[in-house]
Amino acid sequence: MPDIFRITGGRPLEGSMTLSGAKNAASKMMIASLLTEEPVILKNVPRQQETQITQEILEAAGARVEWEGENTLLCEARTVGAGNAGTLSRKNRISILSLAPLLHRAGEAVVPLVGGDAIGPRPVNFHLEILRKMGAQIDEASDHYRAVAKKRLKGTLIELSYPSVGATETAILAGVLADGRTVIRNAASEPEVEELVMMLQTMGAIIQLNAGRVIEIIGVERLHGTCVRVMPDRIEAASYACMALGTRGEILVRGAQHEHLITFLNTVRKIGGEYDVRADGILFKGARAYKGIELETDTHPGFMTDWQQPFVVLLTQAKGTSVVHETVYEERFGYTAALNQMGASVTLFSNCLGEVNCRFKGQNYRHSAVITGPTSLHATDVTVPDIRAGLAFVVAAMVAEGTSNLSGIEHLDRGYEQLEEKLKSVGATIERVCS
Repeated sequence: MPDIFRITGGRPLEGSMTLSGAKNAASKMMIASLLTEEPVILKNVPRQQETQITQEILEAAGARVEWEGENTLLCEARTVGAGNAGTLSRKNRISILSLAPLLHRAGEAVVPLVGGDAIGPRPVNFHLEILRKMGAQIDEASDHYRAVAKKRLKGTLIELSYPSVGATETAILAGVLADGRTVIRNAASEPEVEELVMMLQTMGAIIQLNAGRVIEIIGVERLHGTCVRVMPDRIEAASYACMALGTRGEILVRGAQHEHLITFLNTVRKIGGEYDVRADGILFKGARAYKGIELETDTHPGFMTDWQQPFVVLLTQAKGTSVVHETVYEERFGYTAALNQMGASVTLFSNCLGEVNCRFKGQNYRHSAVITGPTSLHATDVTVPDIRAGLAFVVAAMVAEGTSNLSGIEHLDRGYEQLEEKLKSVGATIERVCS
């Protein structure tokens, strides 16, 4: 039987927690190391399952990957092959991003069909269309993609129908060594994308971030090695903030960067929560009472979709009615059924209950939620379906009276480094029960 988390809630969490490096930045920066034969050193890399999976991808392509100390990673891809999908023990969406670097270095690439969280379809057609437009031939088999580029990829105009982070990253990784100029319109602008851009600049790339979601890249002949530090995880920061606020506690989130959390902090203040920006992080302080609000997720700089789940748990403790409109993933409210079992009052609707021009309008996805509160949460046994829903269940278990058992915690292991140790440091009663 897999491990479970046993959590006893109903008490304020107090103390300090230090953020790990951002999962969504580190894995892409590891993939970018395939673009050069020189050593790349990444500092502040989180040690969790997604990092391990990305390491497998690099090693399958022929790269040497070694840990130096606790959170420093050396990636050296002196020679690169096409990669072998059969050697990868676990599927992950990060594999699709390795296509562009492998095409640059080896002229061909074989990667497994993607996997990932069950939060709604996340098609890879954007990635494949970009590479095809730049000159690659891509075929899909039953369990893998095979891509071939007989010549150097060609720069081109890429117009994204949606500012997808992954598609933007594929276009960047393809454009930096392509022949000529690549322009990406309607590009994603998330801090993790900028982190990748800055890393590639230190490697010799020419990348211009223009106004209006436009990125312009002039391809260069080769890139060299670098040594960079991974940004702190802004998703993790919001997760711990929701724990502090939900339990009416007080947590200093060390390493939290104000510029990455502006929209989140505004939302905290709207419901009546408190925070204090300090030199070493942000202190989140729970309030006696919260009030309901209207909230919509959106691409950066909007309210991040990965902040939504733990924040909905917080809204179950707010007085009045809250409305949350999810515009990024159409099936991300599946976790709310478990919250209702714990005593929450969350009702889902297929209507677009918000002002954002939502691409799911009229498609019958239940992507809006109405939360009525405050409600007292009680402990229960739940199964974690994905990383962020799992963290929401952890928050709910911390808020609830009694002891909850969370199964499926391999998802949390994939996304969070030393989660139980960090939670224990602020007074949480959490135990990993091994099979």
